[in-house]
Amino acid sequence: MILTLTPNPSLDRTIELAAPLERGEVQRATHASQHPGGKGVNIVRALSASGIDALALLPGDASDAVVLALDLEDIPHLAMPIGAPLRSNVAITEPDGTTTKVNEPGPALTPSQLAELLALTVKKSDGASWLVLAGSLPPGVPEDFYATAIEAVRAAHGAGAPRIAVDSSGAPLRECLRAAPDLLKPNGEELAELTGISTGPTLEADPAAAAAAADALVRNGVGAVLATLGSKGAVLVTAGGSWHGRGPAIKAKSTVGAGDSALSGYLLATLRGDSPEACLQQATAHGAAAASLPGTMVPSLAQTNPAAVTVMALAPAEEN
Repeated sequence: MILTLTPNPSLDRTIELAAPLERGEVQRATHASQHPGGKGVNIVRALSASGIDALALLPGDASDAVVLALDLEDIPHLAMPIGAPLRSNVAITEPDGTTTKVNEPGPALTPSQLAELLALTVKKSDGASWLVLAGSLPPGVPEDFYATAIEAVRAAHGAGAPRIAVDSSGAPLRECLRAAPDLLKPNGEELAELTGISTGPTLEADPAAAAAAADALVRNGVGAVLATLGSKGAVLVTAGGSWHGRGPAIKAKSTVGAGDSALSGYLLATLRGDSPEACLQQATAHGAAAASLPGTMVPSLAQTNPAAVTVMALAPAEEN
Protein backbone atom coordinates (compact mmCIF):
# COMPACT_ATOMS: atom_id res chain seq x y z
CA MET A 1 0.00 0.00 0.00
CA ILE A 2 1.11 3.55 -0.75
CA LEU A 3 0.13 6.23 1.77
CA THR A 4 0.18 9.92 0.92
CA LEU A 5 -0.07 12.85 3.31
CA THR A 6 -1.41 16.13 1.91
CA PRO A 7 -1.46 18.71 4.73
CA ASN A 8 -2.93 21.43 2.48
CA PRO A 9 -5.46 19.80 0.11
CA SER A 10 -7.70 21.75 -2.22
CA LEU A 11 -10.64 21.71 -4.57
CA ASP A 12 -8.94 22.25 -7.93
CA ARG A 13 -10.98 24.03 -10.57
CA THR A 14 -9.65 24.14 -14.14
CA ILE A 15 -10.94 26.64 -16.71
CA GLU A 16 -10.06 26.05 -20.37
CA LEU A 17 -9.85 28.97 -22.81
CA ALA A 18 -10.17 28.90 -26.60
CA ALA A 19 -7.66 31.75 -26.99
CA PRO A 20 -4.60 33.04 -25.09
CA LEU A 21 -5.28 34.62 -21.72
CA GLU A 22 -5.74 38.40 -21.92
CA ARG A 23 -5.18 40.24 -18.66
CA GLY A 24 -7.90 42.74 -17.78
CA GLU A 25 -10.30 41.44 -20.43
CA VAL A 26 -13.49 39.36 -20.30
CA GLN A 27 -13.07 35.91 -21.83
CA ARG A 28 -15.44 32.98 -22.11
CA ALA A 29 -14.35 29.51 -21.16
CA THR A 30 -14.87 26.53 -23.41
CA HIS A 31 -14.91 24.06 -20.56
CA ALA A 32 -14.58 23.94 -16.77
CA SER A 33 -14.04 21.05 -14.38
CA GLN A 34 -13.17 20.47 -10.75
CA HIS A 35 -11.59 17.65 -8.79
CA PRO A 36 -10.26 17.10 -5.28
CA GLY A 37 -6.60 18.03 -5.37
CA GLY A 38 -3.31 18.57 -3.68
CA LYS A 39 -0.24 16.58 -4.71
CA GLY A 40 -0.85 13.58 -2.47
CA VAL A 41 -4.50 13.41 -3.48
CA ASN A 42 -3.54 13.51 -7.16
CA ILE A 43 -1.05 10.68 -6.63
CA VAL A 44 -3.71 8.49 -5.02
CA ARG A 45 -6.13 9.34 -7.85
CA ALA A 46 -3.56 8.18 -10.41
CA LEU A 47 -2.55 5.05 -8.49
CA SER A 48 -6.16 4.06 -7.84
CA ALA A 49 -6.93 4.46 -11.56
CA SER A 50 -4.28 1.78 -12.16
CA GLY A 51 -5.59 -0.57 -9.50
CA ILE A 52 -2.84 0.16 -6.96
CA ASP A 53 -3.72 0.05 -3.26
CA ALA A 54 -3.29 3.62 -2.03
CA LEU A 55 -4.70 5.91 0.65
CA ALA A 56 -4.79 9.71 0.81
CA LEU A 57 -4.45 11.13 4.31
CA LEU A 58 -5.53 14.75 4.71
CA PRO A 59 -7.17 17.26 7.05
CA GLY A 60 -10.80 18.09 6.30
CA ASP A 61 -14.31 17.83 7.65
CA ALA A 62 -16.71 15.21 6.31
CA SER A 63 -18.94 17.98 4.92
CA ASP A 64 -16.09 19.85 3.18
CA ALA A 65 -16.32 20.14 -0.60
CA VAL A 66 -12.91 18.46 -1.03
CA VAL A 67 -13.86 15.45 1.10
CA LEU A 68 -17.27 15.17 -0.56
CA ALA A 69 -15.54 15.18 -3.96
CA LEU A 70 -13.25 12.38 -2.79
CA ASP A 71 -16.32 10.42 -1.73
CA LEU A 72 -18.02 11.10 -5.07
CA GLU A 73 -14.99 9.96 -7.08
CA ASP A 74 -14.51 6.92 -4.83
CA ILE A 75 -10.90 7.84 -4.04
CA PRO A 76 -9.54 6.03 -0.96
CA HIS A 77 -8.96 8.59 1.76
CA LEU A 78 -8.94 9.31 5.46
CA ALA A 79 -9.83 12.86 6.45
CA MET A 80 -9.11 14.31 9.89
CA PRO A 81 -11.74 16.92 10.90
CA ILE A 82 -10.38 20.41 11.58
CA GLY A 83 -13.53 22.56 11.80
CA ALA A 84 -12.48 24.90 8.97
CA PRO A 85 -13.05 24.92 5.20
CA LEU A 86 -10.26 23.74 2.92
CA ARG A 87 -8.93 25.92 0.11
CA SER A 88 -9.85 26.18 -3.57
CA ASN A 89 -7.32 26.57 -6.40
CA VAL A 90 -7.96 27.78 -9.94
CA ALA A 91 -5.97 26.83 -13.04
CA ILE A 92 -6.50 28.58 -16.38
CA THR A 93 -5.27 26.66 -19.42
CA GLU A 94 -4.66 28.16 -22.86
CA PRO A 95 -4.86 26.29 -26.20
CA ASP A 96 -1.09 25.69 -26.32
CA GLY A 97 -1.11 24.12 -22.86
CA THR A 98 0.16 27.18 -20.99
CA THR A 99 -1.29 27.04 -17.49
CA THR A 100 -1.78 29.88 -15.01
CA LYS A 101 -2.54 28.84 -11.44
CA VAL A 102 -3.92 30.80 -8.49
CA ASN A 103 -3.59 28.89 -5.23
CA GLU A 104 -5.23 29.93 -1.97
CA PRO A 105 -3.16 29.66 1.24
CA GLY A 106 -5.46 27.18 3.00
CA PRO A 107 -6.66 27.02 6.62
CA ALA A 108 -4.24 27.22 9.54
CA LEU A 109 -3.84 24.13 11.71
CA THR A 110 -3.56 24.42 15.48
CA PRO A 111 -0.60 22.75 17.23
CA SER A 112 -2.91 20.05 18.58
CA GLN A 113 -4.36 19.38 15.12
CA LEU A 114 -0.87 19.18 13.66
CA ALA A 115 0.19 16.72 16.36
CA GLU A 116 -2.90 14.63 15.66
CA LEU A 117 -2.16 14.62 11.94
CA LEU A 118 1.41 13.53 12.58
CA ALA A 119 0.28 10.74 14.91
CA LEU A 120 -2.22 9.55 12.32
CA THR A 121 0.51 9.52 9.66
CA VAL A 122 2.76 7.40 11.87
CA LYS A 123 -0.07 4.98 12.60
CA LYS A 124 -1.28 4.57 9.03
CA SER A 125 2.23 4.21 7.60
CA ASP A 126 2.69 0.93 9.44
CA GLY A 127 3.04 -1.72 6.75
CA ALA A 128 3.04 0.72 3.83
CA SER A 129 5.52 0.32 0.97
CA TRP A 130 5.83 4.08 0.45
CA LEU A 131 4.85 7.20 2.34
CA VAL A 132 4.62 10.32 0.17
CA LEU A 133 4.72 13.71 1.91
CA ALA A 134 3.30 16.06 -0.65
CA GLY A 135 2.49 19.66 -1.40
CA SER A 136 2.65 22.97 0.42
CA LEU A 137 2.14 23.40 4.15
CA PRO A 138 -0.82 25.31 5.63
CA PRO A 139 -0.16 28.73 7.18
CA GLY A 140 1.65 28.56 10.49
CA VAL A 141 2.91 24.98 10.13
CA PRO A 142 6.65 24.72 10.92
CA GLU A 143 8.80 24.60 7.80
CA ASP A 144 10.49 21.42 9.02
CA PHE A 145 7.21 19.51 9.39
CA TYR A 146 8.12 17.00 6.68
CA ALA A 147 11.51 16.36 8.27
CA THR A 148 9.77 15.83 11.60
CA ALA A 149 7.32 13.42 9.99
CA ILE A 150 10.12 11.39 8.38
CA GLU A 151 11.96 11.11 11.68
CA ALA A 152 8.78 10.16 13.57
CA VAL A 153 7.82 7.43 11.09
CA ARG A 154 11.30 5.93 11.07
CA ALA A 155 11.56 6.07 14.87
CA ALA A 156 8.19 4.30 15.23
CA HIS A 157 8.71 1.54 12.66
CA GLY A 158 12.47 1.05 12.55
CA ALA A 159 13.58 -1.35 9.84
CA GLY A 160 9.94 -1.84 8.87
CA ALA A 161 9.41 1.83 8.01
CA PRO A 162 8.19 2.58 4.50
CA ARG A 163 10.36 4.28 1.94
CA ILE A 164 9.58 7.99 2.08
CA ALA A 165 9.23 10.40 -0.85
CA VAL A 166 8.83 14.16 -0.63
CA ASP A 167 7.23 16.29 -3.34
CA SER A 168 7.13 19.88 -2.17
CA SER A 169 8.88 23.20 -2.76
CA GLY A 170 10.60 26.07 -0.98
CA ALA A 171 11.45 25.80 2.70
CA PRO A 172 9.54 22.53 3.40
CA LEU A 173 11.54 20.80 0.66
CA ARG A 174 14.82 22.31 1.81
CA GLU A 175 14.23 21.50 5.48
CA CYS A 176 13.41 17.86 4.75
CA LEU A 177 16.98 17.24 3.61
CA ARG A 178 18.14 16.84 7.21
CA ALA A 179 16.08 13.64 7.41
CA ALA A 180 17.51 12.18 4.16
CA PRO A 181 14.30 11.05 2.42
CA ASP A 182 14.47 8.05 0.12
CA LEU A 183 13.22 10.08 -2.84
CA LEU A 184 12.78 13.73 -3.79
CA LYS A 185 10.58 14.77 -6.72
CA PRO A 186 11.37 18.41 -7.65
CA ASN A 187 10.77 20.12 -10.98
CA GLY A 188 13.57 22.10 -12.64
CA GLU A 189 12.79 25.32 -10.80
CA GLU A 190 12.53 23.60 -7.42
CA LEU A 191 15.77 21.70 -8.05
CA ALA A 192 17.56 24.95 -8.90
CA GLU A 193 16.30 26.63 -5.74
CA LEU A 194 17.15 23.63 -3.59
CA THR A 195 20.72 23.38 -4.84
CA GLY A 196 21.40 27.12 -4.90
CA ILE A 197 21.32 27.38 -8.68
CA SER A 198 19.34 30.45 -9.77
CA THR A 199 18.71 29.26 -13.32
CA GLY A 200 15.72 26.93 -13.05
CA PRO A 201 14.78 27.30 -16.74
CA THR A 202 18.34 26.32 -17.67
CA LEU A 203 18.07 23.13 -15.62
CA GLU A 204 14.77 22.33 -17.28
CA ALA A 205 16.40 22.75 -20.70
CA ASP A 206 19.57 20.86 -19.80
CA PRO A 207 19.02 17.34 -18.41
CA ALA A 208 22.75 16.84 -17.81
CA ALA A 209 22.90 19.98 -15.65
CA ALA A 210 19.77 18.88 -13.79
CA ALA A 211 21.32 15.47 -13.15
CA ALA A 212 24.51 17.08 -11.85
CA ALA A 213 22.46 19.23 -9.45
CA ALA A 214 20.47 16.20 -8.30
CA ASP A 215 23.68 14.21 -7.86
CA ALA A 216 24.84 16.75 -5.28
CA LEU A 217 21.72 15.97 -3.22
CA VAL A 218 22.29 12.22 -3.48
CA ARG A 219 25.90 12.64 -2.40
CA ASN A 220 24.59 14.44 0.70
CA GLY A 221 22.28 11.65 1.81
CA VAL A 222 19.09 11.73 -0.29
CA GLY A 223 18.32 8.26 -1.60
CA ALA A 224 17.30 9.30 -5.11
CA VAL A 225 16.06 12.32 -7.04
CA LEU A 226 13.40 12.20 -9.75
CA ALA A 227 13.41 15.63 -11.40
CA THR A 228 10.66 16.42 -13.89
CA LEU A 229 11.73 18.78 -16.68
CA GLY A 230 8.56 19.59 -18.62
CA SER A 231 8.92 18.91 -22.34
CA LYS A 232 12.46 17.61 -21.72
CA GLY A 233 11.10 14.62 -19.80
CA ALA A 234 12.73 13.71 -16.51
CA VAL A 235 16.01 12.66 -14.95
CA LEU A 236 16.59 10.08 -12.24
CA VAL A 237 19.71 10.14 -10.09
CA THR A 238 20.61 7.44 -7.58
CA ALA A 239 23.83 6.38 -5.93
CA GLY A 240 24.15 3.86 -8.75
CA GLY A 241 23.79 6.17 -11.74
CA SER A 242 21.98 8.94 -13.60
CA TRP A 243 19.51 8.64 -16.46
CA HIS A 244 17.45 10.90 -18.71
CA GLY A 245 13.98 9.84 -19.88
CA ARG A 246 12.51 11.58 -22.93
CA GLY A 247 9.11 10.79 -24.40
CA PRO A 248 7.72 11.56 -27.85
CA ALA A 249 6.41 15.03 -28.68
CA ILE A 250 2.84 15.51 -27.48
CA LYS A 251 0.21 18.20 -27.74
CA ALA A 252 -0.06 19.44 -24.17
CA LYS A 253 -3.59 20.21 -23.02
CA SER A 254 -2.86 20.89 -19.36
CA THR A 255 0.27 20.55 -17.26
CA VAL A 256 -1.69 20.54 -13.98
CA GLY A 257 -0.79 17.39 -12.07
CA ALA A 258 1.73 16.12 -14.65
CA GLY A 259 4.49 16.00 -12.04
CA ASP A 260 2.20 14.19 -9.60
CA SER A 261 1.41 11.63 -12.29
CA ALA A 262 5.12 11.18 -13.04
CA LEU A 263 5.76 10.38 -9.39
CA SER A 264 2.80 7.98 -9.45
CA GLY A 265 4.31 6.15 -12.41
CA TYR A 266 7.65 5.89 -10.64
CA LEU A 267 6.08 4.51 -7.45
CA LEU A 268 3.99 2.04 -9.42
CA ALA A 269 7.11 0.78 -11.19
CA THR A 270 9.00 0.34 -7.91
CA LEU A 271 6.20 -1.90 -6.65
CA ARG A 272 6.75 -4.10 -9.73
CA GLY A 273 10.43 -4.33 -8.85
CA ASP A 274 11.51 -2.52 -12.02
CA SER A 275 15.08 -1.35 -12.57
CA PRO A 276 15.84 2.36 -12.07
CA GLU A 277 15.80 2.86 -15.86
CA ALA A 278 12.37 1.21 -16.17
CA CYS A 279 11.04 3.23 -13.22
CA LEU A 280 12.13 6.41 -14.99
CA GLN A 281 10.58 5.18 -18.22
CA GLN A 282 7.22 4.65 -16.52
CA ALA A 283 7.45 7.99 -14.69
CA THR A 284 8.11 9.85 -17.93
CA ALA A 285 5.28 8.03 -19.68
CA HIS A 286 2.87 8.89 -16.88
CA GLY A 287 3.86 12.56 -16.93
CA ALA A 288 3.45 12.81 -20.70
CA ALA A 289 0.07 11.08 -20.57
CA ALA A 290 -1.14 13.50 -17.89
CA ALA A 291 -0.05 16.55 -19.89
CA SER A 292 -1.99 15.30 -22.90
CA LEU A 293 -5.22 15.11 -20.88
CA PRO A 294 -7.46 18.13 -20.17
CA GLY A 295 -7.85 19.82 -16.80
CA THR A 296 -6.71 17.87 -13.78
CA MET A 297 -7.40 14.44 -15.22
CA VAL A 298 -4.85 11.75 -14.33
CA PRO A 299 -3.93 8.78 -16.54
CA SER A 300 -4.30 5.11 -15.75
CA LEU A 301 -1.48 2.70 -16.50
CA ALA A 302 -3.32 1.62 -19.65
CA GLN A 303 -3.23 5.20 -20.96
CA THR A 304 0.57 5.41 -20.76
CA ASN A 305 3.10 4.30 -23.36
CA PRO A 306 6.45 3.61 -21.67
CA ALA A 307 7.72 1.91 -24.84
CA ALA A 308 7.73 5.34 -26.50
CA VAL A 309 10.09 6.74 -23.85
CA THR A 310 13.82 6.70 -24.53
CA VAL A 311 16.08 6.35 -21.48
CA MET A 312 19.75 7.25 -21.76
CA ALA A 313 22.48 6.94 -19.14
CA LEU A 314 24.19 10.21 -18.24
CA ALA A 315 27.86 10.61 -17.39
CA PRO A 316 28.79 11.13 -13.73
CA ALA A 317 28.88 14.78 -12.69
CA GLU A 318 32.70 14.92 -12.68
CA GLU A 319 32.79 13.74 -16.29
CA ASN A 320 30.27 16.31 -17.62
